[in-house]
Amino acid sequence: MTISVLVPSSLTREAEDKREATRKVGYVARAATIFRADRLIVYPDRDGETGRFDGGFVTTVLRYAATPPYLRNEVWGMRDELEYAGVLPPLRAVSQTGSESNGSGSSRQGIVTEVGPEGRVRVNCGLQHPISLNTPPDMEVEEGERVTVRISSRRPVRAKLVDEPLPGLSVERTDLSTALGREDAGVCIAASRFGEELTVGRLETLAGRVEGDGMTVAFGAPERGLPDILGIEASAVGAVQETATDGDDGVEPTADPGFDLWLNTVPNQGSEVVRTEEALFATLAPLSLRE
Repeated sequence: MTISVLVPSSLTREAEDKREATRKVGYVARAATIFRADRLIVYPDRDGETGRFDGGFVTTVLRYAATPPYLRNEVWGMRDELEYAGVLPPLRAVSQTGSESNGSGSSRQGIVTEVGPEGRVRVNCGLQHPISLNTPPDMEVEEGERVTVRISSRRPVRAKLVDEPLPGLSVERTDLSTALGREDAGVCIAASRFGEELTVGRLETLAGRVEGDGMTVAFGAPERGLPDILGIEASAVGAVQETATDGDDGVEPTADPGFDLWLNTVPNQGSEVVRTEEALFATLAPLSLRE
């Protein structure tokens, strides 16, 4: 099961300064990590960007936050976008913690610090010192490349380099339609106050679909929800949902990039505005429940 979370490039449009923008992005990364999202995708919303903290800023800070702390200095160095990286909340992702000798092995990210002869490489993966490992057959790595290391014991160190995707949260940039059209997209959900209200009965049905197929959940920006970003009148969201369900041609085909349903996960909200990072927690929490 794959879980993808989509946020717009205009995520920090209301932030007054870089510190506030960085903190906001950090809580988005933390929400995605808490609920075990596999991918965090930044989709373009050019009309909503303010010019100060655009999609490039959002993506860079998210990628930094998703990088294990022991690799951050080596991978990122000094960058203007990361001036206030110190305010980012720690993710403490369980997939990055390693295992003790009684474990069956867990995956960690590492970075290749040296490529030697006969397929040997040195890898920094957060242990006391870089470790020397054999490169698997048919796998080629370069100095500075990030790799996956399977650690079965830390005392003494027993580890191996594996040809697998990097563990933990991945951060990408792509458009909505591409993200929703992936084979592993699962149930595609638009989180919006204008969607159908999430009830206990609907959640029971939806949880079974999500558990089997996975899900992709898209969110809007501050004071600029998904209907605004997609150019859909709020009153037309119901018609868009009928189009996704019935194949009706009453809505322009470009209006909806491919959602299966529009869902309001904060019915009867007590605040005029639910911030994007708040909406992530409010939405991913119930959708993570299982029977």
